[in-house]
Amino acid sequence: MSLRPLFTSNPTSVKRALTAVIAATALASAATASAQTLRFAHVDPDDWTTSKKGAAGQVFKNLVEAETDLTVELYPAGSLGGETELIEGAQDGTVSIAMVSGAYANFCPAVAVTDIPYTFPSAPVAWEVLDGEFGAALAEHCLQQTGLRTLAYGETGFRHFTNSVRPINSPEDMEGLKFRVQTIPLYLEMVSALGGEPQGIAWGEVPTALATGVVDGQENPISVIYGNNFYEFQDYLTLDRHVYGVDHILVNDEIFQSLSEEEQAAVKRAAVVAGTTGRAIQQFNSAQGITKLQEEGMEVTQPTAEQMEAFREAAQPPVQAYLRDELGDDAEWIDRLSAAVEEASANF
Repeated sequence: MSLRPLFTSNPTSVKRALTAVIAATALASAATASAQTLRFAHVDPDDWTTSKKGAAGQVFKNLVEAETDLTVELYPAGSLGGETELIEGAQDGTVSIAMVSGAYANFCPAVAVTDIPYTFPSAPVAWEVLDGEFGAALAEHCLQQTGLRTLAYGETGFRHFTNSVRPINSPEDMEGLKFRVQTIPLYLEMVSALGGEPQGIAWGEVPTALATGVVDGQENPISVIYGNNFYEFQDYLTLDRHVYGVDHILVNDEIFQSLSEEEQAAVKRAAVVAGTTGRAIQQFNSAQGITKLQEEGMEVTQPTAEQMEAFREAAQPPVQAYLRDELGDDAEWIDRLSAAVEEASANF
């Protein structure tokens, strides 16, 4: 019995057969990519009404799944670990997308410059800087260092001081007061420069430390202050906006590159909308939170422009000097950020 050859000697037939094989392979690859599941993780609650990351995650999922065949699985509330674990998971691909804030500076040190105190005079200025040339350049720099692509920026919001001793209108009012801060050198430097006594205390121990007087005060965004009932232990709130917290929506770049061009575009669009939604939720809860804290009996102080300048002059130079030593060659990002903020401030 004779066997039929796989390809005939007819060149046209051979070409058609090869084309069919290539097309089938391409379709199979496309089907695999389209069926891909993206794991989106963060540490905040899932409730979109109170959580900026929760809102961002849900918006991202809905938009991506509406526009593509991709599936997005949400892992909120630290279900896959803390921010450090989420960033490491994004690097090794076990997490597709991580929405994180301050911990990213441990992986891309230049990110720390956005935490320099009293850098951003307002949220719109911060948005213009991060969504403009500076934010794009920082994202590219961090991509080269970490393998993580910044899809968009959200916000954790402005941080403010509270305490149980007296109103704070100037750095002099902070002298002798003990403040709980994150165990991050930049925050320790900032509070020391303002005259306070920084105490690095784990987050889970903060309510007890405030209630028992281990510390006199703490610093956090309004939504965190209200959401954790800190008004039960704190009498005074100073709206000094010392640090603007940035959220980074990060994707494993190998996973991103495995998507089709259409899917990549949809993911980027959804991330920008997600970041913007997170900002809106944070802004709404902050504005509403100030009124609620007043209703709970807290005395709220809004420093004047002159008083804000006194805070800036006390805290910013020492922190910048510290960061220049820490960053080495990356210290150029301090000056790049200052120039971007100055330019954006002219518009507001």
